[in-house]
Amino acid sequence: MFDAAGRIERSELSGQVEGLAAGLSARLTLRGAAGEVIEDAPCDASDHASALRVLLQRLHAQGPGGSVVAVGHRIVHGGPAFDRPMRIDAVLVDALAALEPLAPLHQPHNVAGVRAAMAAFADALHVACFDTAFHRSQPAVHQRFALPEKWFDAGVRRYGFHGLSYESVVAQLGERRHGKVVVAHLGNGASLCAIEDGRSIATTMSFSPLDGLTMGTRCGRIDAAAVLHLQSAHGLSVDEVTKLLYRESGLLGLSGISSDMRVLEASANPRAQLAIDHFVEQLLQSIAAMAAALNGIDTLVFTAGIGENAVALRSRVVGRLGWLGLVLDEHANASGGPRISSPQSAVGMWVLRTDEEVVIARHTAAQAVQ
Repeated sequence: MFDAAGRIERSELSGQVEGLAAGLSARLTLRGAAGEVIEDAPCDASDHASALRVLLQRLHAQGPGGSVVAVGHRIVHGGPAFDRPMRIDAVLVDALAALEPLAPLHQPHNVAGVRAAMAAFADALHVACFDTAFHRSQPAVHQRFALPEKWFDAGVRRYGFHGLSYESVVAQLGERRHGKVVVAHLGNGASLCAIEDGRSIATTMSFSPLDGLTMGTRCGRIDAAAVLHLQSAHGLSVDEVTKLLYRESGLLGLSGISSDMRVLEASANPRAQLAIDHFVEQLLQSIAAMAAALNGIDTLVFTAGIGENAVALRSRVVGRLGWLGLVLDEHANASGGPRISSPQSAVGMWVLRTDEEVVIARHTAAQAVQ
């Protein structure tokens, strides 16, 4: 919840409900303006609509009153048509639902959240903010697969994701955004983006949020023939392959232990180390690729859960990138930055906290005054 009459820099109240999947117990977490935990307890919710009801009851009990005038929604996939925030109506909801096969891990939940919020706030303005929109500025060569033209026209193209996070980082960089910037959004979902003058030039995710870096449960880059082999030689169905690649692979699949980097770093199991090694190796190769797309690199930013918190991993990655002129300030890195590059470093390095909610709130407020 943001104050519509004030400067949108941080939320007044925030909350979330986790554990809506079958067999799990839902849990509510509510935080104040300074990020302090006000409530963290089980709650009676089984779907998006009931979770929203519970959340709003708690928020209204804590809040200063007033009414909801606009609601911003994070939408993972905007397809080829949506390159900017859009006011939501019934036609747009149907269009978003039609994109669910492109992001099956995210889009159905995004759409369910939209439907629940539109029912709860029928008189409010609703705005869709797309994770793919930031990347529509990319050169054509970075949006294409090497497929015949008709498939590009049919929507089989490189979209890119985490755009709201990259927008947040660009805003925080200020004048530094005018250089050649590589941002590493490293969390359960992970990607890199090459940014020049605040515009996306290239990114590691492509047609879906499955591609690119090794992730928590997603495989990242994989030979398409390996997927065909799983189906033709091993008899896996489309649903079975989807479950394997989205939910059973990545750090979880490699380690057999967990998708959580913190758990893996604390483990003595060799498979946990293998998973970390794989994550780092893919990250290193992809940072080099992003620097190549920019013809150089001035700034490297780490953000999101792993990027903001994994001190040892940042040190290891930067230590392998000395050939690019990167020199780490170990003390600043251990302290969490925000600047972690040594004065001797040819590349500025930062740890910045991404705030997608502020980006969404600003886009929503802008739509409200149009």
